[in-house]
Amino acid sequence: MDLSRFLNPRGVAVVGVSADPTRIGGQALKLLVDFGYQGRIYPVNPKYPEVGGLPCYPDLGAVPRPCDLALIALSASQVAGAIEQAGRAGIPFALVLAGGFSEVGDKGKRLQAELVEAARKANVRMVGPNCLGILNLKDNARIGFGGTAHLKTLKPGPMAMVTQSGGFGFGVMATAAYFGVGCNYAISSGNEADLTLLDWVADLIERPEVGIVVAFMEGINDGRRLIALGERALELGKPILAWKVGNTDVGSRAATSHSARMTAGYELYRAAFRRGGLVEIRDVDDLIDVAKAFLIGKLPAGNRVGVLTLSGGAGVLLADRCIEEGLQLPDLAEATTKKLRETLVDFASVGNPVDATAHGYNDNFTAYGEAVRLVLADPNIDQVVARIPRGKSARPWSESLVGLLRSTGKPVIFNWPTAPDDNGDVLEYLERNGVPCILGAGRAVHALAALADFARKRDEYRERGKRPLERAIARQALDLPPGPATLGEHRSKQLLKRYGVPVVGEALLQPSEIEALKAPPLAFPLVVKVESPDVPHKTEAGAVRLDIRDLPGLKQAAREVLAAARAHKPDARIDGILVQEMATGLEVIVGAVNDPTFGPTVAFGLGGIYTELLKDVTHGFAPLDAATARGMIAGIKGAALLHGYRGRPPLDGAALADALARVSLLIADHAGRIAEIDVNPLFVREKGVVAADALIVLKASSTVKGES
Repeated sequence: MDLSRFLNPRGVAVVGVSADPTRIGGQALKLLVDFGYQGRIYPVNPKYPEVGGLPCYPDLGAVPRPCDLALIALSASQVAGAIEQAGRAGIPFALVLAGGFSEVGDKGKRLQAELVEAARKANVRMVGPNCLGILNLKDNARIGFGGTAHLKTLKPGPMAMVTQSGGFGFGVMATAAYFGVGCNYAISSGNEADLTLLDWVADLIERPEVGIVVAFMEGINDGRRLIALGERALELGKPILAWKVGNTDVGSRAATSHSARMTAGYELYRAAFRRGGLVEIRDVDDLIDVAKAFLIGKLPAGNRVGVLTLSGGAGVLLADRCIEEGLQLPDLAEATTKKLRETLVDFASVGNPVDATAHGYNDNFTAYGEAVRLVLADPNIDQVVARIPRGKSARPWSESLVGLLRSTGKPVIFNWPTAPDDNGDVLEYLERNGVPCILGAGRAVHALAALADFARKRDEYRERGKRPLERAIARQALDLPPGPATLGEHRSKQLLKRYGVPVVGEALLQPSEIEALKAPPLAFPLVVKVESPDVPHKTEAGAVRLDIRDLPGLKQAAREVLAAARAHKPDARIDGILVQEMATGLEVIVGAVNDPTFGPTVAFGLGGIYTELLKDVTHGFAPLDAATARGMIAGIKGAALLHGYRGRPPLDGAALADALARVSLLIADHAGRIAEIDVNPLFVREKGVVAADALIVLKASSTVKGES
């Protein structure tokens, strides 16, 4: 889909134009005229013979050609008819400004459905409804309305923005322009009845005049496409700054499994951001700082940072922030240190950070400039953050610095040490020449970290390429009952076994069979549980007994768990009593959920109460292989427990990664039926893993090809 004529149409028909410049139809016309739109402007309204000195047409059928875009400034009830006219007139694109659609309730939803149907029949692609429009500052095409669109301070630049909140997003673009970050395109996507935020991101990231894309999102409907766009961003070396809002209300969804409770929507967005060339930002400062860093056009070879300052306190602060952001401050090479000692005063610090001290004011910062050059050239350093000097010598120092930076492939970010209007000409000169100056030490380091993280992900992506998935097991046919259902633990573990996940030895017996036992079905010690699809959380129901050591204890435990289950849920279906081997090891939880946005996803964390209490969970997107699973495992803070913490023997991480991959294949292969999988606990041992409990939730039968 080529959206070039949407962004820069040869002609725009303003449908519902008004002679009153304060009304939406009047604003839209004024924006096109006042800001020098180069295409043809066609006012459309049967009330007027002309508007603003331009001939006015009664309907779209009368508009001359070429006309690529109908800007529709009509009330909601009239929009579908205008779309139909656009289709008959051969106008391929429409921009619908009006509200009153799906955002206002059932009546609006019906109007929006009619609008979508009209657009499909007319073969018209549409932005909106309920949007502010499109700003193409590169070509002076301001197509829409709103106060921000009239600002003369907006400026073009290599950024592009797509926003699901037009007013807020366009305001952010204006703020970015004030701080030196220009934007070629800004699209308010509105209700996304047709073209979505992801459609626009996919288009914009391919454009040579766009170096960075900002996506302000409340939500999307295709998480896998977001992931694919993140991978494309890595291929192109163009970051997508992802600004996700609406993250704190995870809703009151009733979740059968622990896995579903672990998988809040925002966590999956964050997992998608971490996977590809998506850089999460959280506020306008983030956007400005990170954009400035990326628009240098240089990526570091690693995460090793050199810090230079004229103030010891600033150096310590910058160093602290680097470590907190996961960056390294390595020792400088011996040759660099020797030259720094020869260059700087005796009482300067020539470690990393380098503190040139305030003595720099005595030599017009000549020595400090040489120190920057030396640290940049150091083989142990991948990128540099430095404090800018101030005063009358700052401008000539900056001019010599610009020449130096053009000769290096390493990124350099400067931490501006004072108010923006103090030596403001120096700030303006440096940024005009592609040298980012960022207020605040933490902000400067955060931008460095974004560069390093993007570069790392790009290198990893290039190394692994688009390698095929290394499946741990071929797809297995499953005998699943029809309709939605919660399977009991025994049946759930049988399905895990089909995919090669080790499970504890167990026997499913009826209460009468247990009472008649002369010998235990398995070696002591044992675990006794009720088996019921209606009691998914047996521990909470009191229907579990652990560490049973003899036959009388086994029979008594069976009576107790049965009574507890009936007391907890009198109408529960009881399929029998599970007698299991007693398993030990490090408790972890492996879960999977078929998410409505991201599809089959996998969660991993420490087991027991710690997963939900500590929120130490990582997420992946199924199917995944063992190599990807190892990365998920390493991502939890408690990963050290697997490696032999405080003298304990290391545990079998390879077997854990294999089990995680197999669970991912189970839900991915049967996504048409399986809604949730909960393996809790899975015990990790010195050798191997074993699932001690499991729960699988089915959804209604689907027509997925090949589903059993």
